[in-house]
Amino acid sequence: MGLAMRYSRRWLRSGAILCLGAAVLTLNGCGDDPEEERFRQELVDKALNDDTRRAGDAFLEENASKPGVQVKPSGLQYKVLREGEGASPGPQDVVVVHYEGTNIDGEVFDSSYKRGEPARFPLNQVIRGWTEGLMDMKPGGERMLYLPADLAYGARSPSPAIPANSALIFKVELLEVQKSATGE
Repeated sequence: MGLAMRYSRRWLRSGAILCLGAAVLTLNGCGDDPEEERFRQELVDKALNDDTRRAGDAFLEENASKPGVQVKPSGLQYKVLREGEGASPGPQDVVVVHYEGTNIDGEVFDSSYKRGEPARFPLNQVIRGWTEGLMDMKPGGERMLYLPADLAYGARSPSPAIPANSALIFKVELLEVQKSATGE
């Protein structure tokens, strides 16, 4: 790519950022309604992270054609690394898992392996991609989960390590299912 083209793109990107900044300042002058503020923040988040979403979509499109990767109707992708045995968890059950979460560039943002202790949580209190990805696993099973942004954190960023609109990758090992009292 020529030097002129690189500078043109840089100026274009700078112009887009300036326009976005002007829009934010204009919107900030509007009322103090919390619902309106939430809506404005969502618009800003989406505009700022459009490249992140596009990169995630491109990654998932390419990943879907890799050997062993299965795609669910929701867009969730997974690859079985090891089958487990026993009963799969229901939405009310508590699961005990080891996991490692990465961005599509491979940067680890969370790992129960590194903490040296498995995580435990009710399956209905995690991101949608985890609920869907674990409900047909069995204890002892291990999978790679490839989550589109909408099945992860969407337009909201839970931490600086995970940009809004990020597709995420999790290696998950289901260690135990603790059935709920309701038996669901």
